[in-house]
Amino acid sequence: MPATPRTTTRRPLRSILLALVAALLPLLAATVLTAPPAAAREEAVPAAALTEVTNFGTNPSNLRMYLYVPESVTPNPAVVVAVHWCTGSGPDMYNGTEYDTLADRYGFIVLYPSVTRSSKCFDVSSPQALRRGGGSDPVGIKSMIDWVTRTYDADTGRVFATGISSGAMMTNVLLGDYPDVFAAGAAFSGVPFACFATADGSEWNSNCSGGTLTRTPKEWGDLVRNAYPGYTGPRPRMQTWHGTQDDVLRYPNFGEQIKQWTNVHGVSQTPTATDTPQSGWTRTRYGGTGDRPAVEAISLQGVGHNLYANGMAARVLTFFGLDSSGPAPQPQPGACRVTSTVNAWNTGLTASVTLTNTGTTAVSGWKLGFTLPAGQTVTGGWGATYEPSSGAVTATNVSYNGTIAPGASVGIGYQASHGGNSAAPAAFTLNGTACTAG
Repeated sequence: MPATPRTTTRRPLRSILLALVAALLPLLAATVLTAPPAAAREEAVPAAALTEVTNFGTNPSNLRMYLYVPESVTPNPAVVVAVHWCTGSGPDMYNGTEYDTLADRYGFIVLYPSVTRSSKCFDVSSPQALRRGGGSDPVGIKSMIDWVTRTYDADTGRVFATGISSGAMMTNVLLGDYPDVFAAGAAFSGVPFACFATADGSEWNSNCSGGTLTRTPKEWGDLVRNAYPGYTGPRPRMQTWHGTQDDVLRYPNFGEQIKQWTNVHGVSQTPTATDTPQSGWTRTRYGGTGDRPAVEAISLQGVGHNLYANGMAARVLTFFGLDSSGPAPQPQPGACRVTSTVNAWNTGLTASVTLTNTGTTAVSGWKLGFTLPAGQTVTGGWGATYEPSSGAVTATNVSYNGTIAPGASVGIGYQASHGGNSAAPAAFTLNGTACTAG
């Protein structure tokens, strides 16, 4: 049908513009007064309740997203991504761990990804999962994090991941794929990044789970670096837990994770500190001392795959730096040279050690790490405190020699018993950095 002609009376242009402005001013004022702030443009979830969030962004593997926001959430809160085990779910992780009650105390947000595939295991094996932005579960989890940071103006410098079993494996994957997103991770009964890689679509890698898949530290480190080629920024710190009797993801995976993440951080595999937080536990720290080293590893003697227990989450928060006590101060690495001489007799010896600061800045607070030959046990010492008495030992400065100026040296020593091998330690580290010997 042809348009019907319509006669209009022209108004002067100035009159038209004035009328439009007059009409728009009230609307503009109302918009300015009622527009929500940027952080509130997506609807926040109810406080102090586990809530499912939908339509959170790109989600190629159809994960579900559950969120716990405490009533006392802090401004610019930290975010902890808590990843469940095979056959589990986000609500199971919520019910089976204490992260929600710890969030009530410290004000961070907990994000619980949940698998929908039949196995209820996270994808830690496909090529898509093992590269940044490749697809599958890591992309969906990254979308969840982005939703939380938009909605709650969360601190992007304090995003953390922790998981159990399959979730521990995913923790390794997330830290490898997104080193610019995560500040640290904690993996309970996991395996290294890309250890579970398969090319046939299978979710299971028997060589890895059986602990027979071993690589050099550099080979493991290269797998992480290749997930995000060209990335040169800081890497997330890693805490790993494993039971010596794990019959699902066997104990050698513990050592392979240590090899991988110490290489990624460029620190020595010789511990800078070793202690026993409680009976049956051996904790080693690499690349630093105190509560937030580059890598922290806790071995549980005689414990199987299901090692997670109440109280461990609080130790995770200490490693993350999210508890009220905060991190302990850590001495910084320094360039160094160490010489050592041994005077031995039948079943005993004394060792004299000279530590020289070969760097250009003073070392303030130092820990000298070394491994005693088998059969040696420290029975006394001077110039430092020595802990433990055998194996990987850390010598810590005393009050009068804690600062070493550039070019200066300190002399320390110890007395030890031996079972026939009276050799000096072969290598030393100063605050996690390897020293030149001789």
